[in-house]
Amino acid sequence: MIQRLWYGAGRPLWFLWPLAWLYRWVSRRRRQAYADGHKASARPPIPVIVVGNITAGGTGKSPLTLALVDHLRQAGWRPAIVSRGYGGKSDRYPLEVTRDTPASISGDEPRMLLEQAGVPVVVDPRRARAAVWAHDEGLADILVCDDGLQHYALGRDLEIAVFDGQRGLGNGAPIPVGPLREGPERLADVDAVVFNGSPVAGIHHSQTAVMQFQSVHLKNLVSGERVPVDWLQGRSVAAVAGIGNPQRFFQALEALGARVDGHPLPDHHTFEARDLQRQPQQALVMTAKDAVKCRELADADCWSLEVRATLPDAFWSWLDQRLAALVQRPA
Repeated sequence: MIQRLWYGAGRPLWFLWPLAWLYRWVSRRRRQAYADGHKASARPPIPVIVVGNITAGGTGKSPLTLALVDHLRQAGWRPAIVSRGYGGKSDRYPLEVTRDTPASISGDEPRMLLEQAGVPVVVDPRRARAAVWAHDEGLADILVCDDGLQHYALGRDLEIAVFDGQRGLGNGAPIPVGPLREGPERLADVDAVVFNGSPVAGIHHSQTAVMQFQSVHLKNLVSGERVPVDWLQGRSVAAVAGIGNPQRFFQALEALGARVDGHPLPDHHTFEARDLQRQPQQALVMTAKDAVKCRELADADCWSLEVRATLPDAFWSWLDQRLAALVQRPA
């Protein structure tokens, strides 16, 4: 898997440097075109928060999006989520995701976000169009865009960059030699940096926070039954994970006392029945993101681990202050 090369020691794909240079040049030119006004961005007349990263692969953007939406609801906002819908194929956009929308149409993350957030989720490869549509339909008075840092066609008020504390910047090279979508200098323009698990050496910003995951319960894919996480203590489980960093999920299960037989799969993996096979007497545990694609394949001993992202009070105070300033800003 290419991410092992990106996040491992050294740069084994060094021979692709000409392509990496071209990728970096194109991305810089594209961003500059929006900054100079040669290309126009669009946005609705409500606050827009963009959650993203400068690296390819999973960092924890969706859990942060869920935490943001939950906080905004408690603060009296009516949030909606905008997503590209990676992996989904709809015949019409914008698409408002419902509980009847298959993950194959919406994408796995939007379907998971809908189930866990309980707020409108709108999918469109053209995120700016989705954002304007969500406002025009009266779905929200604030929008959170999941994974849109490089989608400059969507105007935004706040940018939050997320990093996996274990993997950081990887080998520090641009795609395809390394995982960087943009260089670290891009962080000078974001409003906050959130580290998933632990701070990343060499990344500095005036507004940082560390995000931790709290395991809430396990949910049965067939019956919907919920059991406490101590159900895993001493239990032998097969764990499958089609996410950006499967090892983080396996480590979380081990920390809960499970004896884990881990099966890493590519991010946004399309599951088949054989992916859920395991040894007799083993329960199968997966992420909530994978669970939305596996219910029709699951048996009675398939479970998803439901987690909640937590951030320090200082981060929420900062966010509330920034949003208050936006509301008071002249139109």
